[in-house]
Amino acid sequence: MFQGSMVALVTPMNEDDSVDEASLRRLVDYHIDNQTDGIVAVGTTGESATLNHEEHCDVIRIVVEQAAGRVPVIAGTGSNSTAEAIEYTRCAQQAGADAGLLVTPYYNKPTQEGLYQHYKKVAETVPIPQLLYNVPGRTACDMLPATVSRLAKIDNIIGIKEAVGDVTRMRDLVAFASDKFAIYSGDDATAMELILLGGKGTISVTANVAPKAMHEMCQLAIAGDRAGAEAVNLRLMGLHKNLFVEANPIPVKWAVHTMGLIPAGIRLPLLPLSENYHEVVKQAMQQAQVL
Repeated sequence: MFQGSMVALVTPMNEDDSVDEASLRRLVDYHIDNQTDGIVAVGTTGESATLNHEEHCDVIRIVVEQAAGRVPVIAGTGSNSTAEAIEYTRCAQQAGADAGLLVTPYYNKPTQEGLYQHYKKVAETVPIPQLLYNVPGRTACDMLPATVSRLAKIDNIIGIKEAVGDVTRMRDLVAFASDKFAIYSGDDATAMELILLGGKGTISVTANVAPKAMHEMCQLAIAGDRAGAEAVNLRLMGLHKNLFVEANPIPVKWAVHTMGLIPAGIRLPLLPLSENYHEVVKQAMQQAQVL
């Protein structure tokens, strides 16, 4: 089972919109060198929404190749089309990813039963381990704990990334966590609390910018050391907040570019970070001691 700080990896892009493979490989090495516990490729932060099918599968393959078993690789394979989610999940399996991460179908607004049947179909069709992903602020679709509980009974559905950021929701989910089904945070600002409640880790945007500190915070929280985790998390709160001053991944790509790790490219309809937010993100980076 995955544990700790798993980075929701940005996808480096050149100014002509092409994926920068060399930078992507260097970024994987950077995270492994800086104690990131796992890498999540082509999630929301990886601009999955604007990668075509070939690019999506290529990024997964490249990340798996470069990681070379040193850390787990989880591939974003969700879609609002069940058939397409199956295709992406097969792609992840063929590339050798350790698991797929499947966001709730967006825009369609399925019922809770529709969600259950969607995930059940993907899990039954592709035997790779799979994580659910609930982020209603993005998808306009909230997967309720009762539905998660049903899906947790399916053998290869092994956990959920929950991004609601609500402590009551966290407690509801942790209550039916098990050795086979884990709860992960998808909200950096409340990740520490979820882990202290019994979650196994976080899939983090902040980890792109402060990987060592996110790893340390997660390990302290997993060990039950609230005071130690809070001390580290306090340095990161500016990033937790200000990496979302514009839509993710706009601010985090600017921050990682500022650190000299990737080119400045980002795909339309997203634009580079507005200049009036540069200083607030830079201050958060300085607070986190990464700049």
